Amino acid sequence: MKGLLHDKVILVTGATKGIGRQIAVTFAKNGSHLVINGRNEETLTILQQELMETYSVQVIVAPYDVRDKDKIKETFTKIKTDFGRLDALVNNAGILQDRLLGMIDAKMIEETFDTNLTAMIYHMQFASRFMTRQKNGSIVNISSIIGMNGNEGQVVYGASKAGVIGATKSAAKELAPYNIRVNAIAPGFIDTEMARSIPENKFAERMESIKMKRIGTPEDVANTALYLCSDLSSYVTGQVIGVDGGMTI
Repeated sequence: MKGLLHDKVILVTGATKGIGRQIAVTFAKNGSHLVINGRNEETLTILQQELMETYSVQVIVAPYDVRDKDKIKETFTKIKTDFGRLDALVNNAGILQDRLLGMIDAKMIEETFDTNLTAMIYHMQFASRFMTRQKNGSIVNISSIIGMNGNEGQVVYGASKAGVIGATKSAAKELAPYNIRVNAIAPGFIDTEMARSIPENKFAERMESIKMKRIGTPEDVANTALYLCSDLSSYVTGQVIGVDGGMTI
């Protein structure tokens, strides 16, 4: 049986672990050929082999820091050479650093915005060049519940993820005439290394704030990305879909 993404070519950034890795697995399972990005080439290569052997799809590794504009350009050139098209882009790469006002320095602001927002815009820009020629495509940007509602100690992170939403909505309006859809996903508390690294009392506090009384899984987010990259969402653009189990912040 053909999957929802049969024969599509999709670039996923930040694919080495957590949500990004699960998105790559879910997409390969649904028949997509992939370009997977991350900073750890060894981890990417292991994932590449796993996906190719398990799902018989083509997978290219793109090991680079998403802040490296030259590497972004090189990757899109390689996509053009190897595949000749790009059907979807998932901007998942991101960093989170907590810092209270008064403790925020220039380096933290620069790193967070360059990774979470500027890199996403550059990737969208290159992807849109492919997609406008094709008159078809889907871009999915991973934001956060914090980008929608804010959170103490996360002024910089929240601002960067709110920026993702603003960029998503603007790009959706700009690219809709070319049949290119641009949407965002705003995950809540998801079961990743990052979530498990917080203190026990904070973990319990976060769990208490989730109406569905369970932590989200990377699969929950990946399935939403699957919907947005597939033809099931062919009339959906400019939306921000919360995947948070009814979490309140």
